Amino acid sequence: MKREYYTSPKPGLIMRLLWKAAGSDGYILKRSTYSDQVKYACLGGIVVATGFMAAVAGGYAIYTIFEPKGSALDGGTDTTTAIMASAFGIIWGLIIFNIDRFIVAATGKGDGTEAITWGEFVNSVPRIIMGLVIAITISKPMEIRMFKSEIDAELHQEQLVKRKEYEIATKANYISRFDLIEEDLVKIERERNDVVGRLKLAEKEYTDQLQGRAGAGAGAGPLSKALKQQMDKVERDLNGYDQSHQVALERLNNEKLKLTEELDKELAKNEEVANGLDGLLERIKLAHKIAGMWITFFITLLFVVIELTPIFFKMMLIKSPYDFMGDNIQELLKADNGIQIKYDYYKDKEGQERDLIISHHAERKIDEKIALMKAQSELSDYIIERWKENEKKKIDDNIENYISEV
Repeated sequence: MKREYYTSPKPGLIMRLLWKAAGSDGYILKRSTYSDQVKYACLGGIVVATGFMAAVAGGYAIYTIFEPKGSALDGGTDTTTAIMASAFGIIWGLIIFNIDRFIVAATGKGDGTEAITWGEFVNSVPRIIMGLVIAITISKPMEIRMFKSEIDAELHQEQLVKRKEYEIATKANYISRFDLIEEDLVKIERERNDVVGRLKLAEKEYTDQLQGRAGAGAGAGPLSKALKQQMDKVERDLNGYDQSHQVALERLNNEKLKLTEELDKELAKNEEVANGLDGLLERIKLAHKIAGMWITFFITLLFVVIELTPIFFKMMLIKSPYDFMGDNIQELLKADNGIQIKYDYYKDKEGQERDLIISHHAERKIDEKIALMKAQSELSDYIIERWKENEKKKIDDNIENYISEV
């Protein structure tokens, strides 16, 4: 806007967009000083930056949550998850941007001085709390992205430990079941070995008898025949034992085979179980462990400062032409709409000073309505009186029509 004493700079498109982001009045800023234009453009820039960081943090957090789980050292990017995370990040960034814009726009200018009074601070506490929540929400995903390489290395070690622990625990759960099967197999094998031992002894005695190593009476004869019969009987006992326990052996071996396959399947899950550690919560824990309390504190503090700067910035603003012009326009708008405010006009029951708000247009409408209703009431009364007079005249002219004989 051109004046003889000062020419307001013409703002560019980016500056006007930043004004909108700060929730400021572009109409007034175009007619204000360059200092005011820059202040509110910077304020809008902080809001835009916060929204952008929220979009990045939200998108990365969603990608970490929904990405295919695997070894922490596995590289690559899942396209489907990346697209979904990007869409969510944009939406989340716009949500935070809108909330920040509302917080900044709703934060007043305080008393118009650089000092932040206790009353100003107390009034800003709800907005400060909202800003803190937003800052912490943004900072945590950014932390795990900053320390990603260190977190991946540490997480990989934890996954290896988890696999080993799962393997040991899984095998321990199956030991008792394998032991029961092995006991039955050992019992059958031991009984069979007893029969086999008897058979070998009978064979040796028969062979020694035939070959003359048995001493007196050695060679083929009645004793050798008796030993042969005994050997044949033990052999039949062995065959009978094998036949009678064949089904049990097959059943036990099948059970052992199935149990082994089941164990192998469970052990194959150890990688899946270990990969389950690759989540957002575990990475946040590792970020705190790796970086330490103070580093994570200062990273969070950085985002808190960025988030809360606009709130404290507005409380520290000194009143400028932008503020006075804004107040002037507000008064003009109230005057155009017949609104009058008498500040600190009365005290309420608690002794607090209150403003008296007079809406002249509304009061005029009420007066008109009252006058109209009063006029309608007077006309109704007049009509009733005239009707009564007409009825009386009719009665006077024809009174016999209104009298009934008893």
